[in-house]
Amino acid sequence: MSIPDEGRLQQMAAQLQELDQVIDVLRSQVQRMRLEQAELRDAVEAIESLDDGDEVQVPLGGGAFVRAAIEDMDAVIVGLGAGYAAERGEAEAVELLEGQAERLQSEIDEATDAIADLEAQGEELGAQAQQEYTALAARQQQAAGGGLTGANLGGNQ
Repeated sequence: MSIPDEGRLQQMAAQLQELDQVIDVLRSQVQRMRLEQAELRDAVEAIESLDDGDEVQVPLGGGAFVRAAIEDMDAVIVGLGAGYAAERGEAEAVELLEGQAERLQSEIDEATDAIADLEAQGEELGAQAQQEYTALAARQQQAAGGGLTGANLGGNQ
């Protein structure tokens, strides 16, 4: 192990802080993906439960809705990604949405694995920093002549 110094400890602290920031970003991404996945599941549930003639509330934006009747459940408009949408039949729409949810789950799993790896790296780096800090503190104490010896510890009572 190299000789510990304050510069090395500051570098380790900066690395730990950077790891924490990356972990926070990944956790936010996982949360966002889980919300998107829940929306996809809700859409699948809605498609599977609706029939021609059912009445629904359609959001217009700004908290405004209108009531509308479903004319044709075989004409479901689904997002394809990159701002594109297409009309699909009910079964195909459900299959497409479930596929999107599965892809999101894969991304969630990858991000969760990355978080676990980064947390392990952080714990290892934190342990190294603690060891180096302890060694540095001991060296500084010895250099200052403040090292404790057996005679110092016994004391005269």
